[in-house]
Amino acid sequence: MALSDDLTTYVKTTFDAQWAPAREGKVVPDQKSLSLTNDAIHFACATVLYADLNRSTKMVDSKQWWFAAEIYKTFLYCAARIIRDNGGEVVAYDGDRVMGVFLGDQQVRNAAICGLKINYAVTHLIMPLKKQKYTDDDFVLRHVVGIDASEMHVAKTGVRGDNDLVWVGRAANYAAKLSDINGDQATWITGAVFNALPETAKYGGNPSQLMWTKHTWNTMNKMEIYGSTWWWQV
Repeated sequence: MALSDDLTTYVKTTFDAQWAPAREGKVVPDQKSLSLTNDAIHFACATVLYADLNRSTKMVDSKQWWFAAEIYKTFLYCAARIIRDNGGEVVAYDGDRVMGVFLGDQQVRNAAICGLKINYAVTHLIMPLKKQKYTDDDFVLRHVVGIDASEMHVAKTGVRGDNDLVWVGRAANYAAKLSDINGDQATWITGAVFNALPETAKYGGNPSQLMWTKHTWNTMNKMEIYGSTWWWQV
């Protein structure tokens, strides 16, 4: 069969096939949980976190490859470990960013604090050790974390033997877009996430202060979002 025939058959089959009733999910699924047919798992609410290196293109254009690789490795390792340590699951790596999913009653709180802890790791661990090793280098690692929560479905995509899971729902898209925001605030959450946070994840310091600043997301229908420069010690 010619490649074009094979592609046509797959596309037509996917569009024509009925979706099996989505199963209710309780844990983050792995690839064995789903088939490549129109099969899905449903979550009434899941919180998605994207942690993204900012201005990484400029870094790879101006630095040695091995230096850029060390920045990628240290940032993604710290972010992934912090996601797991705060009750999330790493579900994807995409170049210079990592995607985490949080479930359960404390999912929104855990994700928000995770974002603040990633800021701590960048500011107080990675950058000081980078300066200690490369004393004459002026590179400053900048990152952005985006977080949203919504109803989600998970399906399996790709070809047999080479596939992945795709998370379909607002939270995955909005979290990814939030992680593209440039600015001084490293952690961004939607208004839905902020409104669901307990007071312990909204306020910090002594005396207690609100850790989040309200903004209007003009490019996304003037949505209410919140940014933070705060960090939470690991």
